[in-house]
Amino acid sequence: MLDHMDWKIELVAIPVTDVDRAKDFYTSIGFNADHDHTPSPEIRFVQLTPPGSGCSICIGRGLTSAAPGSVEGMQMVVASADKAYEQLIAAGVAATPVEDMGWGRFTFFADPDGNKWAVQELPNYS
Repeated sequence: MLDHMDWKIELVAIPVTDVDRAKDFYTSIGFNADHDHTPSPEIRFVQLTPPGSGCSICIGRGLTSAAPGSVEGMQMVVASADKAYEQLIAAGVAATPVEDMGWGRFTFFADPDGNKWAVQELPNYS
């Protein structure tokens, strides 16, 4: 019998072209800037966490070989898609109007490099 062990997703790399522009974008929509370190000229590590999340993203230099803007399908869950949409619009983000897709209400947006995000309000099945 195998021992149970938690496997937690803690950090996801998001490839960007301009680290400062991306950091400004993510903090403008409410992400907390946890770390910003340059341990060497080739590496800059910026960790950002959405409010209430147990998983962070990292942006920077020398962290991933993925092309900037190539990430699709990142998803956050919120209590209210309408409030999330309003916050995104207030921050100047081109978010899509909230859409009910049956398995939740969604708004979508992209960061300045084109990395694509979904924001989901879970359905109430009760």
